[in-house]
Amino acid sequence: MPGPIQSIERAAAMLRLLARGSGHHGLAEISASLGLPKGTAHGILRTLQRVEFVEQDQTTGRYRLGAALLHLGTSYLDANELRSRSINWADTLAARSGQEVRIGMHLDGAVLVVHHVFRPDDTMQTLGIGAMLPLHATALGKVLLAYDADLSATTRRRELTSLTRRTIVTPAALERVLVQVRTRGWASEAEEFMPGEASIAAPIRVPGGLVVGAIGISGAVDRICDSASRPKPALVEDVSFAADAVSRALTTGS
Repeated sequence: MPGPIQSIERAAAMLRLLARGSGHHGLAEISASLGLPKGTAHGILRTLQRVEFVEQDQTTGRYRLGAALLHLGTSYLDANELRSRSINWADTLAARSGQEVRIGMHLDGAVLVVHHVFRPDDTMQTLGIGAMLPLHATALGKVLLAYDADLSATTRRRELTSLTRRTIVTPAALERVLVQVRTRGWASEAEEFMPGEASIAAPIRVPGGLVVGAIGISGAVDRICDSASRPKPALVEDVSFAADAVSRALTTGS
């Protein structure tokens, strides 16, 4: 059997992206969100325009879903599917890292925790499934913001609540961090959400590159970070490996 066709996967990811938020995205936002060169993204957009799946606003130059596509109906990855494809790798990540693991996706301007694995020790812990976490102060949230330009812009227009003395509270500082996330392919925070705690997260993607969620670890800052509050490389590698594995599971359906 022939393998998947990359251009179709990318086009599908682009359509999913355009269905998010305001539904109006510029070329730079689309290419950055999907990790594509601008020329490649522009070529796909032109093709989608020809078949009327995408329309371009002649005044702003921004793109939106076309009427022809809207008539076909929509489908999406829901929280239950993301959780079911992630369970085994989340358990493995908790065992390897010794930390608690959360899987999150965006919902109503926050991170919805769809799966939570306890630390593999005997300490008292509380199940976090269903919790809503701040986008700007958590590693999970930074991943979701970094790969969704519309969500990022909306978040930066709102007041960024200070949760600790280290929470990022200015739009410019948050944008600088999101650029780093896209460059590195993972996010971290140290005592930005809760004093004494830190976290690391990486993106979960569907075929075509669209980020639909994030997986990450959290725990005591001295276990997650070195003396300079930098995340430990071995833990970054563990989280990134788990994110890639979940992404492959979503691609293969197993």
